[in-house]
Formats: sequence, structure tokens, C-alpha cells
Amino acid sequence: MLEDGDARAVPVALRTVADAVGGMAALADKTGLSRETLYRTLSERGNPRLDTLTAILAAFGLRLTVIPTHQSRARRNELAMRDRIVI
Repeated sequence: MLEDGDARAVPVALRTVADAVGGMAALADKTGLSRETLYRTLSERGNPRLDTLTAILAAFGLRLTVIPTHQSRARRNELAMRDRIVI
């Protein structure tokens, strides 16, 4: 998702997922974060802290993976497919 450099896509995408799987109240229950925090964090202007992002991803059964930029695109895609992550 960050390959194009637009980090704002992450919170917006996570909000779309949250809305699709029960809404902010359900996500708040799973993460222990308040609904207000989640709405603010997952807004278009949101800038989630790493611990908040990690909690949200964990609630969805996801994890954040970092891949070095110097690898070839083919290698990044191979690693992403191995971990079942779309970049």
C-alpha cells in the first residue's frame, strides 16, 4: 500500500475494513481503544501511532511487514505473497 508513497491510504483502508466487519464499536472492543480514538486515527487526516496501528492490525488478524527498498520488485512481490500481504 505504501509503494506509491501515500501513507494516508493506510488509515482510510483500515477504516473501510472496520466498517465492513462490524464498525468502530466492534473494533473498539477488540483493541481496547475508544471509538473516538479510532475515528480520529482512521480518518483521512489520521496519523496513527505505531502502537495504535499494531493494535488495529492485530484485531483484523494482520501484521505489518517491512521490506527493504533496495530489493528488486520481483523479490518484494515474492516475500509479500509468502506472507499473504498485498503491497
